[in-house]
Amino acid sequence: MMEEDIRGRSLWVDAWHRLLKNRAAVVSGIIMAVMFLLVVFGPMLLPWEGDFTDWDNTSSPPSLETGHWFGTDAVGRDILVRTLEGGRISLLVGLVATLVSLAIGVTYGAIAGYYGGMTDRVMMRIVDIIYALPFMFFVILLMVVFGRHIVLIFVAIGAVNWLDMARIVRGQTLSLKNTEFVEAARACGVEHQSIIRRHIVPNLLGVVMVYVTLTIPQVILVESFLSFLGLGVQEPM
Repeated sequence: MMEEDIRGRSLWVDAWHRLLKNRAAVVSGIIMAVMFLLVVFGPMLLPWEGDFTDWDNTSSPPSLETGHWFGTDAVGRDILVRTLEGGRISLLVGLVATLVSLAIGVTYGAIAGYYGGMTDRVMMRIVDIIYALPFMFFVILLMVVFGRHIVLIFVAIGAVNWLDMARIVRGQTLSLKNTEFVEAARACGVEHQSIIRRHIVPNLLGVVMVYVTLTIPQVILVESFLSFLGLGVQEPM
């Protein structure tokens, strides 16, 4: 008999197959993909610009005849275009701020949980101190230092929103660092940085992805609140 090669399924392939079996997740993914495409490409397909003023149709209701499907505001600007452009801002802040929060929180929490001891105590006490300080103070401070550029505002939001991520990752790392595969890597002389990068972090993806889905709407609400206070993205006049 000829021996057939047995190919194992990777973590990503296994996750993809489980995702396809979840109908609710597939439907939600399709809806999110449609919304993403509308927000990104929708304003390009419409005949109006976000700052275009249609003086003949000010404060008009939704109408197919005029081409303003969502109507217009008090100065004749198309509400549909402005809604989609606002969706771009929400999408951008969700992605940028979450990626910044993810990078800082996962790195910080994994290091604290893996090394433990004095390193863990000092790093987590720093997190506790930052928790005790006003959130808005940090955002305003970062905006003063880096300026009012739109991307820097999103980075500032992510830079102060990583504390919960760090705590969750640290807790999961504490439960993983004494597992057999990590002990085997240590016994083989693998460096600590490689163990964290290749063995700890990949096994945190499940928890991290769940928290990412909670972080994205949270940072969008934070940006909306900052804009309401006059500190975030301002409405074009």
